[in-house]
Amino acid sequence: MDEATDRMVAHVRAAFRDPGAHGFDHTGRVVRLCEAIGAREGADMAVLIPAALFHDIARPLEEETGVPHEEEGARMAASYLRSIRYPEYHIAGIVHAIRAHRYSSGIAPETLEARVLSDADNLDAMGAVGIARTFIRAGEHGGGIADATAHFHDKLLNLRDRMYTEIGRSIAEERHARLVAFLDALDDETQAITLPES
Repeated sequence: MDEATDRMVAHVRAAFRDPGAHGFDHTGRVVRLCEAIGAREGADMAVLIPAALFHDIARPLEEETGVPHEEEGARMAASYLRSIRYPEYHIAGIVHAIRAHRYSSGIAPETLEARVLSDADNLDAMGAVGIARTFIRAGEHGGGIADATAHFHDKLLNLRDRMYTEIGRSIAEERHARLVAFLDALDDETQAITLPES
């Protein structure tokens, strides 16, 4: 990492007060997915990596302010990047990728970097990590198993069909299969139990 990226990492890490479903560990995984997918797809890393670092920086503020985290995060990223004199010609692409990353934002990712970030963020909601994050999220909102499984059906099982990149689609197939297998096992274990005859 270069010095500017190191400074961004420290700045973003400081914004996350608590771990959780959208804590800094999630940001780290999204960055690593962006590095891998972006390299394969030929993305501009000077846009993609800052966008990945800042994509959820405003998550901790969303409940307090009511401002969608993708909008506030884009604003915060632009402000910070200008404060460190990051090249201005990259900032619009970073802001767009952050604004378009959210599943429910309704903003279509129009650049390769925005598509890679969207894929990476969605991939981190799938597979084994996605399962763990879903139950953390349910607990954060005072919910239980039923709330978590509703989230699987409302969102996570739809993510496979929302991938923009070829490598994203390939990874999503594997992670989707893990979601389905987990839900099948959970369904088996939560149904009425029939004991074998002795």
